[in-house]
Amino acid sequence: MLRNKLSYIILLCISLNLSAQDFEVYPTHWWAGMQNRQLQLMVHSNTDISSIATVSYPGVRLIRIAQPENKHYVFIDLEITAATKPGSFDIRFSDGKKLRYQLKLKSSVNGSQRVQGVHSDDFIYLIMPDRFSNGDPSNDVQVDYRDTVAERSNPRARHGGDIKGVQNHLDYLKDLGVNTIWMTPVMENDMPMMQEGQNLMSGYHGYWITNHYKVDKRHGGNQAYHDLVNAAHKKGMKIIQDAVYNHVGEYHHTVIDPPMKDWLNQWPSYQGSNHREEVFMDPYASAIDKKIMIGGWFVPHLPDLNLANPYVAKFIIQSSIWATEEFGIDGWRVDTYKYCDEQFLNNINIALKKEFPAITVFGEAWTNLVPEAAYFVQNNMNTKFKHNAQGVTDFPVTGAIYDAVKQKAQWTEGAGKLYETLSQDFLYKNPLRNCIFLDNHDMDRFYSVAGEDIARYKMGVGLLLTLRGIPQLYYGTEILMKNFKNPSDAEVRKDFPGGFAGDSEDKFTSAGRAALENEAFDYTKKLATYRRNSLALRRGKTMQYIPLNGVYVYFRYNDTQTVMCILNSNDAATNLNLDRFSERIGNRTSAKNIMTGNSDALNTELKLPANSFTVLELK
Repeated sequence: MLRNKLSYIILLCISLNLSAQDFEVYPTHWWAGMQNRQLQLMVHSNTDISSIATVSYPGVRLIRIAQPENKHYVFIDLEITAATKPGSFDIRFSDGKKLRYQLKLKSSVNGSQRVQGVHSDDFIYLIMPDRFSNGDPSNDVQVDYRDTVAERSNPRARHGGDIKGVQNHLDYLKDLGVNTIWMTPVMENDMPMMQEGQNLMSGYHGYWITNHYKVDKRHGGNQAYHDLVNAAHKKGMKIIQDAVYNHVGEYHHTVIDPPMKDWLNQWPSYQGSNHREEVFMDPYASAIDKKIMIGGWFVPHLPDLNLANPYVAKFIIQSSIWATEEFGIDGWRVDTYKYCDEQFLNNINIALKKEFPAITVFGEAWTNLVPEAAYFVQNNMNTKFKHNAQGVTDFPVTGAIYDAVKQKAQWTEGAGKLYETLSQDFLYKNPLRNCIFLDNHDMDRFYSVAGEDIARYKMGVGLLLTLRGIPQLYYGTEILMKNFKNPSDAEVRKDFPGGFAGDSEDKFTSAGRAALENEAFDYTKKLATYRRNSLALRRGKTMQYIPLNGVYVYFRYNDTQTVMCILNSNDAATNLNLDRFSERIGNRTSAKNIMTGNSDALNTELKLPANSFTVLELK
């Protein structure tokens, strides 16, 4: 299954000052002042490396050198004491070669000005950089990469969007009410176009990582990422990085020239994952089903990392710590979380928290049921293995929102499904840390799911911005970008109109948007702005009432504010008697409609428009 070793030399430009240009080393540099004093260097060459090395630098001690069966590698374990000063030192090998390694000074403002964590106070905007905006056309094609196609007319090729394009539109996002940006992976994806299904496609989405220490040059490289994070922080915004622990692209150097036989999960012939997370919690599950779930490959060109191998685990853990400190990102979203070795997941979360106490992590666990989602985070369940992740991508809530928007409320249909789903929040340690959403890059676009009906669209956005959790909006949802995943994911990953030279429309501006698009944008902006100033919506408690007669009511509240949220799923206007809600309404006598700005006395009845979502602040 492993690729044959290639005969050419892989020259990697890194920040080390090497006296012998045939070494690669990972991490490329490190920091003095880290909480964990241990550092493991992976040194790689195209030829055999001497396993004997020496280090001489105050505060740095060589603990161990390990050489795997592939003599192109050595692993060097160092101890960096608390007293170690920033600087550079030589690692010398017995064959006379040496490499120079740099220790920088760890940032003193982590947790305040950078690496701040992402919480229910925040509003996330998910961007696929290649499809959002092209800020620097000069980087669209990199002749030294395996894929040199940049062709907007091809829905499966790269289109040229980049990190600079995201930075150019920070003010647009801030105006919308967004304060946190999650981009699909920006690290290097030096892969040729690959066969997926019936078509060749590029790694424009970012999930085929070939270097964990370099931002893809087509996105602008490491400097562009530094610039974006710094610019976002100056505007009071945050950045989430998308991690992939489970697999790498097949042109990753550890696949081209594997350090050891069990670096990847190996099978006699290709074995895909069964994708059944039930095996982790099923009391009747077989060992082979669990092995295939974790060790089976996602697709043939994404080799599956053996995260139970301590060297593999250390490589991934250190790369995540490195990226956090290097760029100052505020949180992590972890792709394919449920496919990873469970103990590894807990270990990496502990390691990140040790270095960055404010950091937050939420994992992608695409599940249908609340207990399955809750299993992968800190929970209140009695399970054999206890996960320690803070939050999860809340697919059960997404599915329930779809039902609430599309169906009249019944016992377990429509808003009844949403009521039932939220009633199971007792399984989570803290459901406020879950990321809730209407759509993403792997799903049908929400406006299409809502039948391209603006009223039902507003119902969904209203739920997104008032329910518990961390809301996430997929790029373009605010301007009614649409489509189903037919015939492929490319249909839900269209370019943002106005982000590219020559676009006939610029929907980053109100003048460039159609009337209905402005209506959707303004609705989202107004509710997001209100949420930003409402502690009850951001951090408050929830009280929900059983849906009756097609109407679902819940309250978000704290000691100083009460917000009443009402979903009318009926096709006709409906009168709602308020006597039933006296427990939460209490002695409040008036209500301000957040969307209209009107304040009215709270009488015994409210008249609700057909297919509507109403947000009232009670006074």
